[in-house]
Amino acid sequence: MDLVGEYYDLVHAPKPFDAARSPAPVNGRVFDASDVRTLVDSSLQFWLTTGPFNDQFQQRLAARVGARYALTANSGSSANLLAFSALTSPLLGERKIEPGAEVITAAAGFPTTVNPVLMAGMTPVFVDIDIPSYNINVDAVAEAITPQTKAIMVAHTLGNPFDAVRLAALAEAHDLWLVEDCCDALGATIGGRHVGTFGEIGTLSFYPAHHITMGEGGAMFTSNPVLRRAMEAFRDWGRDCYCETGQDNTCGRRFDWTLGDLPKGYDHKFTYSHLGYNLKITDMQAAVGLSQMDHLEDFIAARRRNFGLLKDGLADLEEFFILPEASAGTEPSWFGFLLTVREGAPFTRDDIIRHLNQQRIGTRLLFGGNLTRQPYMKGRPFRVHGALDNSDRVMRQSFWIGLYPGLSPEAIAYMLAVIHDFCTARRGG
Repeated sequence: MDLVGEYYDLVHAPKPFDAARSPAPVNGRVFDASDVRTLVDSSLQFWLTTGPFNDQFQQRLAARVGARYALTANSGSSANLLAFSALTSPLLGERKIEPGAEVITAAAGFPTTVNPVLMAGMTPVFVDIDIPSYNINVDAVAEAITPQTKAIMVAHTLGNPFDAVRLAALAEAHDLWLVEDCCDALGATIGGRHVGTFGEIGTLSFYPAHHITMGEGGAMFTSNPVLRRAMEAFRDWGRDCYCETGQDNTCGRRFDWTLGDLPKGYDHKFTYSHLGYNLKITDMQAAVGLSQMDHLEDFIAARRRNFGLLKDGLADLEEFFILPEASAGTEPSWFGFLLTVREGAPFTRDDIIRHLNQQRIGTRLLFGGNLTRQPYMKGRPFRVHGALDNSDRVMRQSFWIGLYPGLSPEAIAYMLAVIHDFCTARRGG
């Protein structure tokens, strides 16, 4: 393990930012020698599939977000799929969602927040967002509810919490499920309470762009034992058995069950109560995630620091940009710094992002923009409630730049200088 540390120092140790050469990407993996040591430790144990590191990671993650249970999955997108699939489980009895139901979501966002709804044979109902929070408009959600509405599934945009208190109250009043996509928002809170715990299920991503990474990976968290059981079943081939990996006969009745039309005593390990998948992670991934948890608080603090540096540094350019604002009463865990080019600015969104990329400053759009305009939505069933003016505006005029912990104050200063020089030239002095 000492040699692993030496290897990290030789190959992976961060280098000082050089304004003449260094890139300033929107995101990236941030890790140190302890993460590499833990990965090597898990590889030498050669467990490979989910095992002891995964158990520890799930327990620690659940404690951090304030939920009873956390379950890992192989991506944040899979976590969304499993979270929504759980709402269709027969374990829920009369509360399970059937094909043909409507599910309310935001028009501006990432496709895999919405795709599980379509895959389940249900109809997404798209409503607009607010600017400058870039989160779903709760009044529009309230107006969009019909007798066919059975759930709300929506993301906390770029780590800025939506009004989960109001949405949870709406969901309770209308007997709806609320799924919070927290993939970009690990560590964000509302009144000190972690996002994802206001609804029934929260989801997370551990792709390298996110707050902690295990390469590929994600998780679901809930305090509802029935939903936990359903998500686990969908994740683990759809099987009825709930034995941990490497264990048998946890229920004590492995060869005594009579389920479905199977013969009495059919092996419970090969009895399937759900239409499932295999969406587990490896124990090596979980080992990295467990080690990354040691850095999480510092990562969140660095993201908030960089957000403050960018917000203060761009305050004199508000004639050109709408700057992002934290939602009232929240403590965001920022994923990116979102800018909207104002109407009448002497340049377009495309003008500035081309320039920034030429100067080695990474940019991203707000994911799919207005999802109803994406090519894959052609011919698919969906409903739009109200105008989607802000979603269209984001699609045409918004972009975001990085603030992840790998960006030093020197890198942030370089980004600010490039943006100022561009705007000064376009302003004409």
